[in-house]
Amino acid sequence: MKMKKFVSAFLASAVALSLVAGCGGGDKKKAEEKKPEAAATVKVGVFLPLTGDNAGGGELEIRGIKLANKLHPEVKGKKIELVIADNKSDKAESANVAARLIEKDKVKVILGTYGSSLAMAAGNIVKEAKVPAIGTSCTNPQVTKGNDYYFRACFIDPFQGTVMANYAYSKGARKVAIVQEVSNDYSVGLAKFFIEAFKKLAGPDSIVEIANYQTGDKDFSAQLTNLKAKNPDMVFAPGNFTESALLVKQARQLGMKIPFMGGDSWETQDFLNVGGKDVEGVEFSSFFDSTNAATPEAKKFLEAYAKEYKGEQPGGLTAMAYDCYLIALAAMEKAGTDDSQKIRDAIAATKDLETATGKTTLNADGDPIKSAVVKTIKDGKFTYLKTVNPEDLKAQ
Repeated sequence: MKMKKFVSAFLASAVALSLVAGCGGGDKKKAEEKKPEAAATVKVGVFLPLTGDNAGGGELEIRGIKLANKLHPEVKGKKIELVIADNKSDKAESANVAARLIEKDKVKVILGTYGSSLAMAAGNIVKEAKVPAIGTSCTNPQVTKGNDYYFRACFIDPFQGTVMANYAYSKGARKVAIVQEVSNDYSVGLAKFFIEAFKKLAGPDSIVEIANYQTGDKDFSAQLTNLKAKNPDMVFAPGNFTESALLVKQARQLGMKIPFMGGDSWETQDFLNVGGKDVEGVEFSSFFDSTNAATPEAKKFLEAYAKEYKGEQPGGLTAMAYDCYLIALAAMEKAGTDDSQKIRDAIAATKDLETATGKTTLNADGDPIKSAVVKTIKDGKFTYLKTVNPEDLKAQ
């Protein structure tokens, strides 16, 4: 009997041990099954100026990227994880965060940035690492020139400068003064292309003054005094939104009623906040106008924006950032999500992609051929004036 009890106890223990082992094996199996969940995520890097001088632009662009991610959160069954880095409106930091996104966070593609100088600072990083980047609103041609790994969603400054030169001429301007932010590649480049285009229209002596200032300057009395003496028909002053708004404000305080024109960087709330009533009537180029958006994707974008930011209208910077995400998404859908080189090749092949700002096709330099919108400020709001298509300029 004792032997039978011993055997019974032994067998019972063995069964219990086998059950424990079975449970342990099940836990191991479950752990293994969980592993693919981590792999079922693809990381997309985002680097934008969320602090510093350009933070107002960066904030508008992060809205567009997050909104696109909310509407299109997955690709090929994988969740898209945005890894967001602040380049602090600083060139050195821009290069640093781009490198960190690639080396530490292992992102497969990078979106950004606002500010051509910031994008150019990161150019060699993405090129050497062979990880593609798509610029949001960095319009200087040098961002993509000679760099097979940098693309963009926005038009470039030769087009934007020509648009505004033609617009100024059509408004009757024959003598124009330029005020440029010489420490800003965007400002200098856009001014250069405006000057070239305007001289072709109005003659070699049509630019009567070129005044310079530095990023962060707050007193423009010397530049404005010299400019006033030249009596231009119009002032073209592309630059960062804060300095540009102060420039216009101080011109009005000096009694100058000369019309001011600028570029896409003016379409921020900061420009309105700093300039107040003094920036009423200024005119500038932009990427997008919500009242003239026609594509189905634009409708989705506007409806989602209205829900997220009640009572506000999205501007060109937000729309461009949204489109930037869509270009990356389409490329990953075509190429898969694991190989940055294949994603790069798919981005380069982007053709007739439906985006919020219309159909997007990238040329050999990685730049889209897009229309520009001219806007003014009326009653404290950004207001649509006209659309200029690339073919409109060719026809002139």
